[in-house]
Amino acid sequence: MRRSFSLSKMGLSLLAGLLFLAGSARAGVSLPPGASLGLEALYAGDPDAAIAEFRALQQAQPEHPLGYLLEDEARWWKLYCSSAEFKYGMTDAWHRAKSSATLAEDRAYLDLAQKVVTLAEARLRQGDSAEMQFYSGMGEALAARLYGLRWEKGPAARAGVRAREHLLRALALDRSLADAELGLGLYNYYVDTLSAMAKVLRFFMGIPGGSKRDGLQQLERAMTQGTLARAEARFYLAKNLRNYDRDYQRALVVVAPLTAQYPGNPLFALLRGDLNAKLARKEEAAAWYRKAAALPLRDAECRRRIRDLAQSSLAALGPDFSLPASPAVSSPAPANP
Repeated sequence: MRRSFSLSKMGLSLLAGLLFLAGSARAGVSLPPGASLGLEALYAGDPDAAIAEFRALQQAQPEHPLGYLLEDEARWWKLYCSSAEFKYGMTDAWHRAKSSATLAEDRAYLDLAQKVVTLAEARLRQGDSAEMQFYSGMGEALAARLYGLRWEKGPAARAGVRAREHLLRALALDRSLADAELGLGLYNYYVDTLSAMAKVLRFFMGIPGGSKRDGLQQLERAMTQGTLARAEARFYLAKNLRNYDRDYQRALVVVAPLTAQYPGNPLFALLRGDLNAKLARKEEAAAWYRKAAALPLRDAECRRRIRDLAQSSLAALGPDFSLPASPAVSSPAPANP
């Protein structure tokens, strides 16, 4: 398959990453304990435990958008795992197929994203603030990335533009809000990288242009100065350097702290395996793929998907690489006659 074709197919799924989770209202602000615990569980590879923490936060602050934003972020990682495929020599969520099961999950996700927007907009009607502009933008961003993953150009573009406007307003009100740079950085990077697609979208949807250089700088600022954005900015910066810049060595440097801090996250391990494979370090790549497959994930569907992805990744390395056989399931002993 030609590279130009693969990039065109990846274009719509990139809108899934148009504007991702950014962070708190101000750089360096202390998070509620439940938010901190939930984020640690999420990036450690247990989104279900994270959701429990975020729902407790919702109960404590039912009119504040943070708990709902974080729950939808955790839901996104579950959707990402179930949608991930091994293509073009790497694992990513390229497209989300529509079925009765996925549509039900997607509706719950989109409803929660709308709740974030609704709560933030209600507070904005009482007075403008960087915090609520941020949350409103991120609610729109949550919707944009799922529409993009489903290759729904119109809804993705409209939600992405609204998200960008809110995030720009948030930064205009508070330049210390480094986490908002993640969403804007991804926007700038993608619009500039996918120039042909961007021209079409700008023509039909009024999409503003972007700067790849600015986008990289914004992602790095979110990665180093953000409160909630650090892990996510690092993941997507490494992934974009792999997918589009083919700067595998730099991407490996970016992702290494993630696998060190969160050794239980299989998606981080698969990404590191891909980068080693691109650098022709087959033994290192195989070790990371096997590590991802061996992780005891709570989510059974994700666990199965990760094992399949790891097996496909190993097969791409050559015939000498494979996963160890799954442990045999012991049959119950027969009853005594």
